Amino acid sequence: MTDQNLQMNTNKDNKSDVLSIKDLRVHYAVRDGFHKKSLKAVNGIDLHIGAGECLGLVGESGCGKSTLAAAIMGLVPLTSGSIQIDGQDSQKLSVQDPLAQARNVQMVFQDPFASLNPRRSVRETLSAPLRLHGIKDRHEVEKRITDILDKVGMKADAADRWPHEFSGGQRQRLCIARALIVKPKLLVCDEPVSALDVSIRAQIINLLLDLKDELGISLLMISHDLGVVEHMSDRIAVMYLGRIVEEGIWSDLFTNPLHPYTQALIASIPDPLAPSDKQSRITGEAPSPLNPPLGCAFNPRCQYAFDACRTGDIPPFFTQNGVETHHARCLLLDPNHKQ
Repeated sequence: MTDQNLQMNTNKDNKSDVLSIKDLRVHYAVRDGFHKKSLKAVNGIDLHIGAGECLGLVGESGCGKSTLAAAIMGLVPLTSGSIQIDGQDSQKLSVQDPLAQARNVQMVFQDPFASLNPRRSVRETLSAPLRLHGIKDRHEVEKRITDILDKVGMKADAADRWPHEFSGGQRQRLCIARALIVKPKLLVCDEPVSALDVSIRAQIINLLLDLKDELGISLLMISHDLGVVEHMSDRIAVMYLGRIVEEGIWSDLFTNPLHPYTQALIASIPDPLAPSDKQSRITGEAPSPLNPPLGCAFNPRCQYAFDACRTGDIPPFFTQNGVETHHARCLLLDPNHKQ
């Protein structure tokens, strides 16, 4: 099945999608010694997120996850492709009406200690976006602040305190409150629990899930922790060297991973009951995006790679057993494949 057919079949009701990304590319011109090269951080991505849905995006550091998040937020220029949020072109909207773009999508960053201005009280931090978006009535501002603090599990008196008075988990709750106070339709979460203690991570994850259900927002959950995305996500997309290599419903992806990279990621999840010498690891280093290999980008690290994997074009998406909601870029799935 071709990429185009898969796109049609997995996204039939695209009018209801909160986020729709088509053939997105973000390339940077960099100097490599005396030569100029193109660093392809994001290199042809199609994704969609439905209303009230959580999509998990996983992959190793450097695969382009954070660049994709920045592109969705309008923080980096696009080389080509399109991003639509709630049916509106993100690039055009960010120029014509930046405030409307900000109302559509907000972001929770990785480090809650660096995300809050230490010179602003919580009240000032939460009221600033409201006033920027035209809500200037003092009673309305106070009501919105009290309501959002309650939703993230903070007491109303937290509004009169300063960021340094809170723990890491509490700061991340405040960052979530700041993102949600303008009532966005999409919340982009870039490693929102990786900087927190293990004991606090579950609280923040459950908070995000509760808010998703209560407010009806959509989530893009970016993480390198498969345990986090398995718990949170309705669907999961696996990213490698700027491309999506596998996408599917979380239960399908974890019980029957199709791409060798996904298989290796799942096999490398630490098992406290297994001897350390028996646990699987992904061998080798990821290729440089400045000089990607021909064919499948994973072929230098793949134990199943054969000649066709190392030459020619990047593999298209293939399904297995006709499951159109689960597909991967791997020639092993090609029904016409002959090794």
